[in-house]
Amino acid sequence: MASIVIVHGMWSGGWLFQPIARMLRRAGHEAFTPTLTGVGEREHLGSPETGLETHVTDVMNVLEFEDLRDVMLVGYSYGGMVITVVADRVPERVGQLVYLDAWVPRDGQAVADIVPEAVEGFIRAAMLSGEGWRVPRDPPAPRRTTHPLRSLIQPAVLRNEAAMMEFPRTYIRFTGNSLYHAPVMARIAADGAAAGWRTLELDADHDAPETHPRDLAGLLLSLL
Repeated sequence: MASIVIVHGMWSGGWLFQPIARMLRRAGHEAFTPTLTGVGEREHLGSPETGLETHVTDVMNVLEFEDLRDVMLVGYSYGGMVITVVADRVPERVGQLVYLDAWVPRDGQAVADIVPEAVEGFIRAAMLSGEGWRVPRDPPAPRRTTHPLRSLIQPAVLRNEAAMMEFPRTYIRFTGNSLYHAPVMARIAADGAAAGWRTLELDADHDAPETHPRDLAGLLLSLL
C-alpha cells in the first residue's frame, strides 16, 4: 500500500482531486487531497500574509500528523511549487515527486519569475477586485475561489537541492494545454527529461483533473 498526497493548483481545493483519490483508494492505497490555506473551503482562513510558505506548512503538517513516509507527492499546476519546497524540507518523508502540468521552481524563484506577465495581471486583478491580496478567478467557475496573491510572489527557498536530486521525479505534461503557460510547461518538461526525469504526456487540456480523472489515476498507479 502506497501513500499518495496530491496538492491542487490555484483557485480550487482538495475537492478537485477527490474522484482521483477514490480510484486510488479502491486500488488499495492511501490518498490525501489537502486544501491549501486561503482557497476552497479554507478561503476564509486566508489573509494578506498567506504565502507559499503557508502552503508548504499545510502539506508538511499532513505528512507529519498522518505520520506518512515514502510518500508519492503529487503537485498540479501551482501545486508543483509547493511539493518542491516540501520535499526539500522533509526529504525523509518523501519517496517520489510527480508534477502534473506544474510549475517547478529553482531556489529563489517565485511564480512571478516563471510567468511574470501573468502574475502582473494577477496583481492588477487583486488590486482592482481582491482587496489588494486576493486574486479572483477569471472567468468565475463553480467552487473556484480567490487565491492568495502572496503565494505567487514569495520565492521558493530550497535548502538542500543536491539531496533533492536523489528523488525519482516524473513530469506529466498535458499536451492539449491551451492556456498562457503551455510553453512554460513544455520547457519545464523538456528540462526535466534532460535531467533524467521520467516524462509522460496526456492528451488533455490543463483542466485534466476534472476532464480526465480516470486517465490521471491510471498514470499515477503506473508509477507505484
